Amino acid sequence: MISVNRTRPISWNFRRLALIAMVGCGVVFGAGSDRVARADADPIGKADRILVFKAERRLELLRDGRVLRSYPIALGRHPHGPKRREGDGRTPEGIYRIDGRSRQSPYHRMLHISYPNAEDRARARAAEVPTGGAIVLHGMPNRYGPHDPSRFFADWTDGCIAVGNIAIEEIWAAVDDGTPIEIRADASGVAPMDPGPLSPAR
Repeated sequence: MISVNRTRPISWNFRRLALIAMVGCGVVFGAGSDRVARADADPIGKADRILVFKAERRLELLRDGRVLRSYPIALGRHPHGPKRREGDGRTPEGIYRIDGRSRQSPYHRMLHISYPNAEDRARARAAEVPTGGAIVLHGMPNRYGPHDPSRFFADWTDGCIAVGNIAIEEIWAAVDDGTPIEIRADASGVAPMDPGPLSPAR
């Protein structure tokens, strides 16, 4: 087991997770060719909550209900609906926590998201399918450099949430392990978990 920056030890290995993430989050990214360095990169202090709006492709850092900063994101290559099983290419929906972090990644830093939660496990158990895992919030491939895309033109991960490289550095500094992250279908609220038939793993 490898020690990482968190309040207590974890039971999974970040080196192994990094290798899984290289496959699980996709090696090809879908940002446009235009790159922009952020002009508003002043320190923003600590956030106490992360909100992700899948339909709007937006991540917000909040403190005391106030938005500190927002970022464009890319999602899993099958972005609609909650993650139902391992290999479905979907980004989870629900309430989780940031429960670990690593710089040892094919992408520029990564923050681990505590998927699956109890509801995810119960749904997968009922369907007799594996939940999957290794869902992280990460930057772009390291070769992309210290720039952020102005927006993402495609969803390119296998279920992870991708932001720009400057963005992930800001989020990394603003978010402590244990911070809740709520992943919503859209800005109106969390969509109910879909109990319908499972799609084949992709």
